[in-house]
Amino acid sequence: MKKIQWAVALVLTSIVSLAQAITLPGPIVSADWLAANQSEVQILEVRGDVASYVRSPEFEVDKKTGKKMLVEVGGHISDSTLLDFKKVRADRMIDGKKIKYLIPEKADFEKIIQAVGINSDKPIILVPVGLDISDVDEALRAYWQFKVYGEDNIAVLDGGMAGWLAEGRDYVVNPSTKTGGNWTAKAERKELIANSEQVASASKSGKVSLVDARQPAQFFGLSKRDYVGAYGHIAGAKELAPELLAKTSKGALYFWDKNTYNALLTANGINPKSPAISYCNSGHLAAGGWFVMSELVGNKSTKLYDGSLYLWTLEGRPLVGVPLN
Repeated sequence: MKKIQWAVALVLTSIVSLAQAITLPGPIVSADWLAANQSEVQILEVRGDVASYVRSPEFEVDKKTGKKMLVEVGGHISDSTLLDFKKVRADRMIDGKKIKYLIPEKADFEKIIQAVGINSDKPIILVPVGLDISDVDEALRAYWQFKVYGEDNIAVLDGGMAGWLAEGRDYVVNPSTKTGGNWTAKAERKELIANSEQVASASKSGKVSLVDARQPAQFFGLSKRDYVGAYGHIAGAKELAPELLAKTSKGALYFWDKNTYNALLTANGINPKSPAISYCNSGHLAAGGWFVMSELVGNKSTKLYDGSLYLWTLEGRPLVGVPLN
């Protein structure tokens, strides 16, 4: 009888727990929302500069107004954990060649996420630094990888840590004490990943939009990253410069609304509703283009070209650009 009562109690507890589980408002959350629901979520701060996690932020005071302005992000939100962006991507073998900057194998990604203490029982809020679009894209790249491996209970903090600090919210500088978590991948959504052949087909047919998420100088072939083997862009691609992806407020970056993104895409010759592939130099900035089109505009026929121009040019595939002197 006691066993039956215990089983019934366990079931009722589970039902209550499910009923009380918080629902994310969408792919992005505000600082107000996070502050009100902080105990109900897992906060994962994504940073390339991991030392900033335990370093105090830097502020300057305007001599005329007396207002305190954020100069450098430091510290972190209480009870958060840190994900080193340098560990987010991995080297993998493709056609006998070691290729850098790719999404890790499913089991390897699980280990990375478990190692920083993330579990499967609560929503995950990714927190970028929020000062520059490249650091916002670090969180968006992690978001895309979570999505590839089946995680839907996830969102990004709009404004990032920079916005959190600029609003005068509390922060701490102590190291995270979280131990291993139990997060596991629920799926492997290969439909979110574009390969070189799919990109080549899109370039020739024009039926799939190729979205170049790099700066104009790189798109036109005036400059390039050292690990990319040629200048220019993939034939048929349209540019969506990273500078267009967010607006600045009090030094922090915030996303535009859906209508603004639709207008920006259309103005750049990109059909917001057509199938699309986002790429950049390595697959980092491409996460911004993918996130905007897939998650904010709602175009679920958007893929990210993993490896991007690093892989494309390593395979000897051509780029086009303006003639250089």
